[in-house]
Parts: sequence; structure tokens; C-alpha cells
Amino acid sequence: MAFDPSEFPRVLTIYLELSNYPIMAGRIRERMRKELFKRRIISAETFEEEVRQKAIHSQQREGLIDPFGEESPNTWNERISIIQDHLTDFYFAYNLPHDLFAKLVREVLAKRLDPHEVVLSFHPELAPWDMLFAQGEAYEALPDDERFKVRHHLQEIKVVLIKSMISDHLEYVGIAKKWFTIADITEIRSRRVGRGRIGGKAAGLMLAECILRKVESPDLLSHLRIPRSWFLGADVFYRFTQHNDLIEFSDQKYKSETEIRDEYPTVRDRYFAGTFPHDTVEGLRAIVQQVGKTPLIVRSSSLLEDSFGTSFAGKYQSHFCPNQDTPEENLNNLLAAIKKVYASVYCSEVMTYRRQMGLLDYDERMGILIQEVQGRQHGQWFYPDASGVAFSRNQYRWNPCIDRKAGFIRLVWGLGTRAVEQYEDDYPRLVALSHPALFPNSDPKHIRRYSQRYIDLIDLDANVFCSQPISKLLCSTTPLLRYFSQRYSEGHLQSFFGIPLELDPSELVITFDGALRDTNFPQLMRQMLETLEDAYHCPVDTEFVLMLDEAGDGPPTPIIHLVQCRPQSRMHGKAVAIPKNIPPERRLFLSQRLIPDGRVSDIRFAVYVGEKEYRALTNSSQRHEFSRLIGRINDRLADETFILLAPGRWGSVNPELGIPVTYADIYNSRALIEIVASESAPEPSYGTHFFQDLVEANIYMLVLALHDPGAEFNQDFFNKSPSALAKLMPEDSAWESHIRIIDIPSVARGDMGELVMDGDTGTALAYLKTNSNDL
Repeated sequence: MAFDPSEFPRVLTIYLELSNYPIMAGRIRERMRKELFKRRIISAETFEEEVRQKAIHSQQREGLIDPFGEESPNTWNERISIIQDHLTDFYFAYNLPHDLFAKLVREVLAKRLDPHEVVLSFHPELAPWDMLFAQGEAYEALPDDERFKVRHHLQEIKVVLIKSMISDHLEYVGIAKKWFTIADITEIRSRRVGRGRIGGKAAGLMLAECILRKVESPDLLSHLRIPRSWFLGADVFYRFTQHNDLIEFSDQKYKSETEIRDEYPTVRDRYFAGTFPHDTVEGLRAIVQQVGKTPLIVRSSSLLEDSFGTSFAGKYQSHFCPNQDTPEENLNNLLAAIKKVYASVYCSEVMTYRRQMGLLDYDERMGILIQEVQGRQHGQWFYPDASGVAFSRNQYRWNPCIDRKAGFIRLVWGLGTRAVEQYEDDYPRLVALSHPALFPNSDPKHIRRYSQRYIDLIDLDANVFCSQPISKLLCSTTPLLRYFSQRYSEGHLQSFFGIPLELDPSELVITFDGALRDTNFPQLMRQMLETLEDAYHCPVDTEFVLMLDEAGDGPPTPIIHLVQCRPQSRMHGKAVAIPKNIPPERRLFLSQRLIPDGRVSDIRFAVYVGEKEYRALTNSSQRHEFSRLIGRINDRLADETFILLAPGRWGSVNPELGIPVTYADIYNSRALIEIVASESAPEPSYGTHFFQDLVEANIYMLVLALHDPGAEFNQDFFNKSPSALAKLMPEDSAWESHIRIIDIPSVARGDMGELVMDGDTGTALAYLKTNSNDL
């Protein structure tokens, strides 16, 4: 139950223990002196004379020329008392055993405490970490009945270590203290470079690993892995900035968005040119030596990241290190990747997000999570069988039979970057875990059209992360082909039961049909998500890698590598009912695709971009400038309730597919409506980092597919209502032919817009609201 005090500075140990008893410390020291005198360590007379001499010397050090004349009797007595305490601690610490000290503490406190109560003889908040770990390990080694007596002390030690080493977010600490053991925290400590906290992303992964390991589900655990990981403490970020004279950029967050955007290249270049302190370099060198040629990924782990309600999803950079050069070159590449993550702290997207989330005044501290990349080598290529992002709740159902509580997955072949970002004409497989075989649209032509066309992977020969067309890698000899692809022929999708020798790669479609149908992968994911949600007491989202192990007969065994876990950001919408008997002329639009629960009331403005007007912007430069216009409208209408309607995908990186806005351009809006004119439309970017931003800001995203049965769009209202752009923003009046800002009350006799979304019926209706049709 006690730790070995020989491992710590002895005087410091006693001082910290006594600080836990500010009132009783005097009595305890009195007992300590009696023991010193009784055991003839020092006589009372000699002790008193040494105290007096040290007091006089301290006066001289403090500049008193006439000690007795310049210092009052009260101050002299206070000085004597302080030095007496220090000398007592010193003589006791270096001459008598620590067990005797603990015995004296118990005896002095005995009159105030239950005789069976165990006393923690130091203050955990002030104690060195080594002392905390040693005491915590001693407590955990006790038999169950004795450990029960010290459970409150053990809990306090764990909380102090979690707050100082992992995360100090109270919601996180409240959960983590129930799951982490001292041994778990010791393991984290052993893989850390630096002394600061490891940050949100690393904290979430370690907590999830601990939860899943302790639920005692042998079947799940046999299919679950956590990549080998290392942590760069947030203090290293501070030391790096000081070491390279980068403190001047700490106030970037208080500058205007334009200044932040314009100055970021300079900030980035200065960070790239920086160097690390020697001890940090040596710590990272040891990691490079351990992993050898295994690829690594360097991921941000800010102390603000992956918190409850503020995920910072996709805000900071992550970088792959293929790790195929010499050890020294691999180390330099690792250092360069870390500097890139550090520099991303100052990009305008991060600053805008922090401002919107009320986090601007927090000091940014960036930890780093370094992980081995999971996958296998295929010739010159290295990639996993599949990767994805999984959510424990599925708010946007595409079929009424889908169970929202079962969660859903965005699944891609290869590395997981395509699961969390939007790419040009490239789509993941959406999987509802309650019905894994159910596509958002069952038409094989639609499934093929909106499927994955490129794979992200590592080129081992070129030592780079890159993307390749799947047609370049897929062929009849591709391992596990039947589990992640199907053949499209004559308007039908065909599963493989035997792989033909002659196979046209252009006929292959990534659907994961075999993996979802023939293995227990969906059931394992559902079980994992339910377990984590129960422990977090809220929905969660995760990132994972899937490997299929073909050892043995029958279907391959799915092995899930968990790489991230955080509380799931979610809308707080309540179930609503769609109003009846709204006249057609007062109905603005109706959609029945992927509808959540929610309501947007008192809509003052509708910002509308027509298909023809957007296509009139003939080049990428014009369309990116158009995105900046949306950003200026977002700023101008910051105090108003407004929605945005435009063709194609909001937030697309490809201007051909939709307006390439970022979160910074739309965060004041209440809903984004994607208008799609084709007969079949892809799902919205549900589950991407961009979508996560919208959810956290309580912005709804809807698809209005004009050719869907039952879809409605009041074209006359949006095309013929006068635009308020020139009045609101005269400096941007030149854009009037491309965009309309409709002041709804001015064209609807004072009525406001209303958007109601009923997830149970899968219907969203926007209409002009009056008292007579208000529910």
C-alpha cells in the first residue's frame, strides 16, 4: 500500500505529504522532532541553536544589516517557525524511515478519523508523477477487500494523472477515471515523447481501447486491434515555438480572417524552417528505429480536438510517412510531417472554427499522435483491404426500415482519406448497420455511377502517398476481390462465386457486397459502436481499418483496427410533424431524401443559386471567387436566419460538382439545400469532415432531387422574387445575375419561412408560415 520513498527526493516527499494537512502539520512536525530527539539523531539544544543560526543567515541574505533592530519580534518568530519546519523535514527525511513518518501521521490524525480509514499522506495535486504512479500501483496490487478501503484515494490519483498527462476536459475525465487503471496510464506514459498532455485524438483512442478491452466480450476482442501508437506531448509544441522564435504568431487568432488567410503562407514557411530540441529528436529517432520500414501516419491531437461538441474534424493536417528511405531520411520526413501539423494550427479554417465555437481565447496546444499504418503490401503498393468512418447513430436514413440506433458506415477500399473527405466524382459505400445490404438507391446503374473510382495508398517504390484509379489495380488475380467488388454487366450487378480468368477492370464496382454478406463484419462494428456509446453515455463516431484474414477454411475473418474515437456531434432536433393543408403557392420545396428530425423557424432570407446561373461561371477561378461571395453573404447575414440553396454539392473540392465553399463561408446559415436536377442523385456528404462541421454548428443539410417522386420545388418563387443583394451588399451588385438573396417577409406580406423535417416519415417541407398553418 506504500511506495518506496527512496525513489524520490526525501525532503520533497515529506513536504508534499505534510501539505495535505495544513492545520495538523504543526502537530505532526512536533511529533517528528520528539522522535529525532528521542533517537538522539540531534539534541534539542543543538537543533534550536542551528535553527537560530540559519534564521540569522537568512536575514543577512535578505539584506537586513541590523537583524534585531530592523525586524519585529512577530516577524522574527515567523522566520524561526518556517526554518524550524524545514530543518525538521530535513533531519527526519534523511535519518528515519518513511514508514515511521506515516505512522506518526496516522497517530496524530487518529482522534479525528475512523480508526479503520486509510490516510493518503500526500497531496496528489502537488506530488511528483513518480510518487503518484508508485502509490497507485501499490494500491492496485492490494487484495480486493483492502483495495476497497483505498478506492477513493486511488480514484483521486487516477484523476490527477489523467488531467495532467492525457486530457483535462471534465466530460472526458468523468468517463476515463472509470476505465483507466494505473497500468493503462503507465503504458501511455511509456510511449510518450515530452511531458505535456497527449491531446484529444490520442486521448479518445486510448480510452476506446481501454473500454473495449474491458467489456469482456471474447468474440469482439478476437477481431479487434489497436495500431501501435506513440504520443508527442503538447509541451513539445510550446518548446518548438520558443526554440525557433515563433511566439510572435500566438496572436494570429485575434486578427481578421483576411489577415489570417494572407499571412498563413509566411507562418507555414517559418514553421517548416524550424528545428526541434535535441531530446525531442532523439525520442522520435527511437520511434523510427522501432518501426523500421513500416509506414507511419502523423496525426494532429490538439488539446481542443475531439471534445464533446467540438471535434475539429479535418481542421488540422495529417501526413503519411511511407518510411522507405534510410533511417536518417525517415527521421527527417517524420520531423517535417510534425512541423506541417504544427503549422496548420494557424490556418484560417481552424481560426474561423475556433471563433464560431467560442474557443478563440483558449491557448492552442498541439499534441501529435503517431501511428503505424495498417495494411499489406501488393507489389509496389501498400494499403488495407478497407477503411472507413463509423457512427453509432444514423440520423439521416434513406429507408424507413433502417434502425437509427444501429449506426452507419462510410466504407472505402484502401486508405481511409476518401471516407472522410469529398472527392471529384468519387463516392464511398454507405452502409446502414441494421440493413448492411441496403443501398440508398437499389438501381444497379445508380450504384455503379456513385461508387469508388480511385484508391488512396502508399507507393513503396516512390516512397509517397498517392491515389490511383481502381482500374489500374483491380484484376482477376486481386486478392479478396469477391469480398469488396461486384461485376456490372448488362445493367446488373453480379457477385463473384468464382473469379473468371478474363475480367475487364472497367466492369468492376466497389460495393463490399461479399464482406457485408459473408462475414460478421457488420455485426462486429455494431457491437463495438454500442459498447462505446454505452461507456461514453452519448453517440460516438470512429475511424477504422478493416483487414480480412484468409487463414483457415470458409470466409475470411474480419480484423478491425480502431484508429480514432470521439463523441459524435449531432443535431439536437426534436421530432416534428409536417403541417397539413399548406396551399401549393405557399410551399417552397419538399424533399424525401435522408431527412433528419428538426425545425428551422422564422427564416428571413433564402439565398438561391440556379443551375443555369452557376453554370454561367465558366472557369474554376470564377467559381472559387463565387465561394468567397457566399462567405461575404454569410458575414452580412450573421444576425439573420437564412438558408442556402444551390445546384450540386455544397463544399465540393471540384467546382464542377458544386460550390466549393468551406465551413468559414457558410457557418451562419441554418440549412444547406443541394438541388439536383438529374434523375438520380448521390447522397449528401453525410459523415465527411465538412458534414461534421455542419452538425456541430446545428446546420441542416438536405438534398432536393427534382426528379424524385413526390419532390416539390416552387421554381417561380425562387426565380421571380426580387433579389435584395444590391440593397444589402451594393459592393457586390455585379453578382446579381448569378445569385439571389430573397427577403422572404418583403415578398410574402410579412410572413417568414419555416422548414420542418420529420425523420420518421422521411419528409422535409419548407413553406411560408402564417398563424393559421402554424402547428
